[in-house]
Amino acid sequence: MKNIFQLTASLILVLTTLTHAQEPVNPVLRPPKGANVAIVVFEDLECPDCRRAAPLLDEAAKTYKIPLVTHDFPLPFHKWSFEAAVIARYFDSQSKQLGHEYRDYMFQHQPEITAENMRAFSEKFAVDHKTSLPFVVDPQGKLAAEVTADRDLGKSIHLEHTPTMYVVSNRTQGKPFVEVVDRSQLFQLIDAMKAE
Repeated sequence: MKNIFQLTASLILVLTTLTHAQEPVNPVLRPPKGANVAIVVFEDLECPDCRRAAPLLDEAAKTYKIPLVTHDFPLPFHKWSFEAAVIARYFDSQSKQLGHEYRDYMFQHQPEITAENMRAFSEKFAVDHKTSLPFVVDPQGKLAAEVTADRDLGKSIHLEHTPTMYVVSNRTQGKPFVEVVDRSQLFQLIDAMKAE
């Protein structure tokens, strides 16, 4: 009887392991094509903690020469973050570098920005970068749909806060991603993911 119990328990363990091993990994938790490791972050331009995390994420991406993949996750209680994310997408459409610089600019000025003056900050950024910001940034709602799709993507992997950061890899064995809970461990997590 004891052997039957052990055999049954072993069979259940093996089947559970096989089932979990074959679960597909959400593509958002994979690096972009051509990269072995990347950092994926869901952020809100109005989030003070996102503002504090941004320089570290940039530094890690530059140090390791790995992609930093940013997803918009505007929180519902933030008054101007959704609109700022749409404007960031507009600048992304002109150049990814310009979009990244806009996000950095908004983080830099975040303590001064309100729902009432966010547009003025965005216009100043445009002037400083010798580009224009149309009166209606997203007439067809395409950019807003992209921001909403990013937020829905975050919800699909059960995000609840910003920033939510992952170090992701393209490996097929084991877990190909790890959430960065303690930012002081970011570089160590990247080292570990690159070593595997």
